[in-house]
Amino acid sequence: MPGGPLRVLPDGEAPEAVAAEDFDDTAWDTIPVPAHWVLTGDGRYGRPAYTNVQFPFPIDPPHVPDENPTGDYRRRFTLPDAAGAASSVLLRFDGVESRYKVWLNGVEIGVGSGSRLAQEFDITHAARAGENLLVVRVHQWSAASYLEDQDQWWMPGIFRDVTVLLRPAGALDDVWLRTGFDGGRGSIDLEIVAAPDAYPVRLRVPELGIDVTWDSPADVAPVEVGTVEPWTAERPRLYDATVAGTGETVSLRLGFRTVEIRGDRFLVNGRQVIFHGVNRHETHPDRGRVFDEDWSREDLALMKRFNVNAIRTSHYPPHPRLLDLADELGFWVIDECDYETHGFEPGGWVGNPSDDLTWRPALLDRMERTVERDKNHPCIVMWSLGNESGRGQNLAAMAAWVHDRDPGRPVHYEGDYTGTFTDVYSRMYAPVPEVEAIGRDDSGALLLGCSAAESARQRTKPFLLCEYVHAMGNGPGAIADYEALVERYPRLHGGFVWEWRDHGLRTRTPEGVEFFAYGGDFGEVVHDGNFVMDGLVLSDGTPSPGLHEFKQVVAPFTVSFGEGIEVRNRRHSADSCDVRFRWRAEHDGEPVASGVLDAPVIAVGDSVTLPLPGTGIPAPSDGELWLTVEAVLAEDAPWAPAGHVLVAAQTQLSAGRPATVRTPRVRLGDRLPSRLGPAEFDGGVLVALDGQPVAGPRLELWRAPTDNDRGAGFGSYDLADPTLPPWTATPAPALADTWKRAGLDRLTGRVLEVTGGPGDLRVVTRWAPADSRRSVLTDVRWTEQDGAVILRADIEPGDGWDLIWPRVGVRFDLPTAVDGARWFGTGPHESYPDSRRAALVGRYQSDLAGLGADYARPQETGHRSDLRSVTLRRGGADWLTWDAVPDTAGRLPGFTLSAHTAQQIARAGHPHELPAPTATHLYLDAAQHGLGSRACGPDVWHEFALRPRACSLRFVLRRG
Repeated sequence: MPGGPLRVLPDGEAPEAVAAEDFDDTAWDTIPVPAHWVLTGDGRYGRPAYTNVQFPFPIDPPHVPDENPTGDYRRRFTLPDAAGAASSVLLRFDGVESRYKVWLNGVEIGVGSGSRLAQEFDITHAARAGENLLVVRVHQWSAASYLEDQDQWWMPGIFRDVTVLLRPAGALDDVWLRTGFDGGRGSIDLEIVAAPDAYPVRLRVPELGIDVTWDSPADVAPVEVGTVEPWTAERPRLYDATVAGTGETVSLRLGFRTVEIRGDRFLVNGRQVIFHGVNRHETHPDRGRVFDEDWSREDLALMKRFNVNAIRTSHYPPHPRLLDLADELGFWVIDECDYETHGFEPGGWVGNPSDDLTWRPALLDRMERTVERDKNHPCIVMWSLGNESGRGQNLAAMAAWVHDRDPGRPVHYEGDYTGTFTDVYSRMYAPVPEVEAIGRDDSGALLLGCSAAESARQRTKPFLLCEYVHAMGNGPGAIADYEALVERYPRLHGGFVWEWRDHGLRTRTPEGVEFFAYGGDFGEVVHDGNFVMDGLVLSDGTPSPGLHEFKQVVAPFTVSFGEGIEVRNRRHSADSCDVRFRWRAEHDGEPVASGVLDAPVIAVGDSVTLPLPGTGIPAPSDGELWLTVEAVLAEDAPWAPAGHVLVAAQTQLSAGRPATVRTPRVRLGDRLPSRLGPAEFDGGVLVALDGQPVAGPRLELWRAPTDNDRGAGFGSYDLADPTLPPWTATPAPALADTWKRAGLDRLTGRVLEVTGGPGDLRVVTRWAPADSRRSVLTDVRWTEQDGAVILRADIEPGDGWDLIWPRVGVRFDLPTAVDGARWFGTGPHESYPDSRRAALVGRYQSDLAGLGADYARPQETGHRSDLRSVTLRRGGADWLTWDAVPDTAGRLPGFTLSAHTAQQIARAGHPHELPAPTATHLYLDAAQHGLGSRACGPDVWHEFALRPRACSLRFVLRRG
């Protein structure tokens, strides 16, 4: 039902007056429906508010403030003359936040709540043929708000469809076709709710030749289907079916599959499922939670292209059409009830509805409405009771109801740590060593909140991470470490990344600059800042570098190299007949040969070893020769074209000779050089490169803190052994605060020594922050050679550095005309020590804007590891090339090219708050600290942490 007049007011006048048919609404505004009123009217109707845990109103359950934003809707619609012959007329609301009251033609119909749950009202007694007047009063806050604290924007209104249903005599009130699959054969177990006048009832599945009629309810019986193709997330085979009564026909799409738990394995059709999933909120930068089918289809197609195979509907049932799309495209779905009471946790869960019998009817009602609406979807393989709602007997009652109603699907709830009423063991943000202890059969370590007996019980169940690798800003790190455990321990069934998309809302500054808003940007008194920007996809739909990393780590095929090329099929149930394996060889990043491997069809779980390409690849005497193998789609799929890359892997066939330069030997003299190759100096200070004014190199230990660098809640691994139970990190301030206190963002230099002579220059500088005795020396040497200049920068930390460093390297400030780069190294996306699986060695090119990710809160971005050579471009043309030389340990540096310094980036809360560029900044890093997921998860693992150490950077700098 489309929109109509709307009025939003803090406290409405008498509802009976508004509901009257002769009420004058001509002065009211008009609003589309579905919509959130806070996203219309340019703020006239209030603004969105974001909280994660906090309630944006006093905690006084079940009461809410008297000042309660309220929207009155009035809509006239016409029913056909046939309405008079209908057996009943129903009015359906698919989503209203948060409580609403309904009148039709001045007659009070009823009250609804449960924002993301469907509700139907019988309006037969009030409806009439011809024109009707529907009036709805919606309150933003209600008792239900205490049950919907779900880490998202609070946005009131009628945001899903409103539908009038004319129900004929002989209607089918409910149909449930429970399908099964065993031994290649399917079955259908029917449940039909209908009055006797609906019979006879006929089931037809034309493609399977099924045509069965039952004359009465007592005749309805299961149907053995015979041979069918099963439904799986990889090959989502659906069969069209109809169930027809005397009054109406219901159309369904059947997927034949059986879900079971056997021991500690979660199985579909007898095979173990590994969830490579994401948590998916309903969010759009302009529409909020309003559904758009084309956009949602593309959203799910994007998931498929990035090897996502599962969705947890956090933390409520999605729009019903979303599940139709999941059936069609293929996803394992955990369908979650519209329930979260996280705001009670800071008060010790006092008054939590999960353990208060007063709330039991409301909670059971929410669970029932979830299951009954969605039960026919084959994609749903598990029901979830909700999220972060503590523990209590009402949750156990919800689980008991589900077990009785649908024994064919397990029950999930992460907060049931001891496994009292759920079927799977689920955790969020458990660190890697704890997950390993859960997976191991020989571990007797106590699990979170469990006794020894309870720990043993949980180890008899399938384990999954319902949330992990929190994808906020630049990150997450350690995806590959979790996946390695899933490969090693069969009890582990993967997990669901938090989360799929940033929730930014498109808005503009008073000057008209567009940006994506987060908590606090709408003047909220209580908010949780940019914690709502924690997705693998940015608000504008751009896949983050973290999503590229995830795609590579969880790919359905692994490719490894030894004596040959080993390819393993990690899929659940599909062989490799739809995939081909292509290869290419590159010498120093330049293509020299390519082809397609002659690979047999690889069955599920099998591996094959293919010979390395034997012909057509030259054997160079120097440089690097790399072989890249890609698994690609052989034909078009509904979600990607033929040739789409599922995974890529590389091996180095020959290393050639590493680049070498002679060690500079500074010749002392009275005169310092003014020019060395393209570099110009004044008194030992670099002032120009190739005639363009520059500054540097200056020591840089600071990076603009990532969201994970700013996180403190999960502690630090730096001063504890995280491999030991209980695997808790040491409480510690956020790294960003530690770095700030240490003054890493404000190092100042004092030149200790300048020496040189013809062709050589050496500058030794002591760098230290104000009010600190800690220092670092840089010994920078410039040596001219064959028209180029060799730069060597030795970095030597002094005593007293008792903290993690964010980076160690040098910075050059270049002209703003430097607008991009070509490089030979890893790419095309950024990479960091614990996020490198998607980084492939090759030659890449990008303009300046494309070198960094446009995170909602500006932060460290754009680092490319293992640099061999980078050519800076100026005005669209090549300008200067920096050829990297490995250090004595064979390590290569990384680089970042940015329009802003790390200090400028750190001071900005949004991209539009960055100052106008005055230079382009080149960072050459000997090392970077890892990413982790400490914004809401584990710290950077110790092997990826950057402790202070001496290091050396060496480059050959030449024109062009």
